[in-house]
Amino acid sequence: MTADPPLVLDVDGTLTRPQGWGIDPRVFDPLREWDAPVVIATGKAFPYPVALCHFIGIPELVVAENGGVVYTGDDVFFTADREAAQAVTEEYRAAGYDLGWGNEDTVNRWRETEIAVNLEQPLEPLREIAAKHGLEVIDTGYAYHVKDTNPSKGAGLETIAEQTSIDLEDCVAIGDSVNDVSTFEAVGRGFAVNNADEVAKAAADEVLEEVRADGTLAVLERVRGTR
Repeated sequence: MTADPPLVLDVDGTLTRPQGWGIDPRVFDPLREWDAPVVIATGKAFPYPVALCHFIGIPELVVAENGGVVYTGDDVFFTADREAAQAVTEEYRAAGYDLGWGNEDTVNRWRETEIAVNLEQPLEPLREIAAKHGLEVIDTGYAYHVKDTNPSKGAGLETIAEQTSIDLEDCVAIGDSVNDVSTFEAVGRGFAVNNADEVAKAAADEVLEEVRADGTLAVLERVRGTR
């Protein structure tokens, strides 16, 4: 008897509408009906993927903030803290720059381990300041993430595997960005949607013809019941 393989899914650029921003509602029913674990692995702040699990109606298995926060459904693991990233923010602002999200900054308000900066803000001074604090800046195509060099989505998946019955070799992952490379390296099969950056495409086992949610839905149809 065959079963569905466990899934590891990025959010932005992977579960979003083909035209761009916004979760594509077509993914909700297939994911809710999937008979294996679904891990949401994203660069978004911790509450966002948890809320997405709630809205889809699936158990909360989450790698958030590029691996800075991992939630197994029972325990939360923090693999970095925000202190250094906050220091970068303060120095960046003191140099006359801004994070670019407005006064309320809901992008970072609930972020636990890193800081995200709008892509319209200057990158080079951000990199220089981050390096002084021992941090890195990764460009996910949606924001510049100022983060500890150690956490990654792939390492977060290993934590989930250690705490659950998920075998990463059985997992199918779908992503679109440089921060998904460690995911592809950790799982059995990795797919890059066609809108993915070149680094993600090079790391994936297969590059899809379709973009964003269209690509994800095509993979779900293909791998359902194949384990």
